[in-house]
Amino acid sequence: MRVHALSDLKQVAQVLKMQREALQLRQAQEQARREAIERERHLFRHEVGAVTPLNVTPRAVVARAPVLPLPLQLEIDEQRALYESISDDFDVTTLMDTDEALSYRQPGVAPEVARKLRLGHWSIQASLDMHGLRLDEAREALGQFVRNCHKKGIRCVRIIHGKGHGSPGRVPILKVRVQRWLVQKQEVLAFVQAKASDGGAGAVVVLLDRAHRR
Repeated sequence: MRVHALSDLKQVAQVLKMQREALQLRQAQEQARREAIERERHLFRHEVGAVTPLNVTPRAVVARAPVLPLPLQLEIDEQRALYESISDDFDVTTLMDTDEALSYRQPGVAPEVARKLRLGHWSIQASLDMHGLRLDEAREALGQFVRNCHKKGIRCVRIIHGKGHGSPGRVPILKVRVQRWLVQKQEVLAFVQAKASDGGAGAVVVLLDRAHRR
């Protein structure tokens, strides 16, 4: 501001005064803010006063063993895959060998395998008895049984489905369903009707693939 007269000096003085007052106000506000922060920081100490720590025997901190998470989603996915992997509507007749007792060989498996299986070349290592099961229960039980045996490296198993004498019209419904389900399982290399001593027409003997080949 240029000064041309005494009145200009007065204006300059007023401006300077206003600037000083504004600076003082800001400084006072900043000081008040700092004091408020300091009061809040020491509020507990000011209100309670001196504190004496309790004489407590130190305690050992024992680490807890971590709880492993349950693979619930994996189990759900496996159960869903198991349920969907075998169908009741699969046409099995074109895949069966017609002889004195129907038998099945996976494509690429030599006929000699079915003959040896019928003669008992492989010992039966596990059995599943499906008597008394509903069709949906039987399907799930068969799928679970085949999968578990395959994982364990079991090669030869027997599945007892019954002869159907108790079914309406004495039709072996479960026997036909078991054949349909088995031909859809990748683990199954072949199956034949069991020998009379192993259940005859009421059971099948199944040869499973080796686990590492799957």
